[in-house]
Amino acid sequence: MISKTAEYGLRAVIYIAGREDDQPVRANEIAHDLDVPANYLSKILHSMARAGILTSGRGPRGGFRLAKPPEEMNLAEVVGPLDPALLDETCLLGNPSCSDHNSCAVHERWKRVKEPLLAFFARTTVADVLGGGAVVP
Repeated sequence: MISKTAEYGLRAVIYIAGREDDQPVRANEIAHDLDVPANYLSKILHSMARAGILTSGRGPRGGFRLAKPPEEMNLAEVVGPLDPALLDETCLLGNPSCSDHNSCAVHERWKRVKEPLLAFFARTTVADVLGGGAVVP
């Protein structure tokens, strides 16, 4: 459903948010604990820092932190910069113009799938995922 890049980024954000302390977390530690390729994850983390999802610091006390509290960060904010096609409104068949008034062959069916998906990512926060409670559909 989502790209590996977005999956790894989301898993990293949840990992960072779930830490007991507020200390920066190094990319190698995250990669090791999540069993993902370290170089690939490092690039993803730096991309997320440029997008404002994470903050980063260099040096012996450096690492990554969430840019804002988990309660204020929805999943769309996390995966959007990493997998823009997932959350955009483009035509599934790649048509330059596709809307309710000028629709492609699959527009109505795709709309019924896409709208709840977009709502899920927009309404679900990182804190919701951490809490393991009911997630708003």
